[in-house]
Amino acid sequence: MLGAIAGDIIGSGYEVRPVKSKDFILFGPRSMFTDDTVLTVACAHAILERVNYGMAFRKFGRRYPHAGYGGTFFSWLFSDDPSPYNSWGNGAAMRVSPIGFAFNSVESVLEEAARSASVTHNHPEGIKGAQATALAVYLARTGSDKATIKSEIAGRFEYDLDRTLAVIRPGYQFDVSCQGSVPESIIAFLESTDYEDAVRNAVSLGGDSDTMACIAGSVAQAFYGELSPEITAKVRTRLPPELLDIVDRFNTVYNVTG
Repeated sequence: MLGAIAGDIIGSGYEVRPVKSKDFILFGPRSMFTDDTVLTVACAHAILERVNYGMAFRKFGRRYPHAGYGGTFFSWLFSDDPSPYNSWGNGAAMRVSPIGFAFNSVESVLEEAARSASVTHNHPEGIKGAQATALAVYLARTGSDKATIKSEIAGRFEYDLDRTLAVIRPGYQFDVSCQGSVPESIIAFLESTDYEDAVRNAVSLGGDSDTMACIAGSVAQAFYGELSPEITAKVRTRLPPELLDIVDRFNTVYNVTG
């Protein structure tokens, strides 16, 4: 799960000031955890405690109300009658990686990813983005090679994963939709050589950098394994103890490396 969180923190510094290069400082003065981290940890909490995803998202979202949520999600967070709002946004995908680590079959991963998305993002594209991300994590951590991951995700979800970053990068712009950012995030992983390279690939597209690096980073951790000590140390110093405790418990219970 630290792979997703590290991607969020690294990408956070470049969301407002996008870069179109892989040559950038990983951790700068603007590097901080955002809603991607809060809701990823909330997803892990829901799994650990066997509670409803919506309840967990609201619990942690309200504890960290200034983490940078989208306007509609923020309204849902504090609503007296929270209902799904048919969103196709990439918030469904950025928070889902714990499901790919915790569940042990394709069917259960897809079912749980849909359940986690549908409390808010019940649009078909929102559900699809969550399922694609969770399945990519599951396939990566269970030993599938990149060709298999690419084939499975492209075949099931009709994402065009044949494009290259070099082709995507020049014209790519900020896009918060699942359909406009999840495939690109997965391509960032597919073209990577290690965890850090996957995150650099995602940020270098110049889009929704924290969320795209979170998605690419979650798959990269599942595929490559433990993050470098330097990245791990910098991430841990930026998280409050409450969130770190859940990360560590989740990693122990589900034997997650990194």
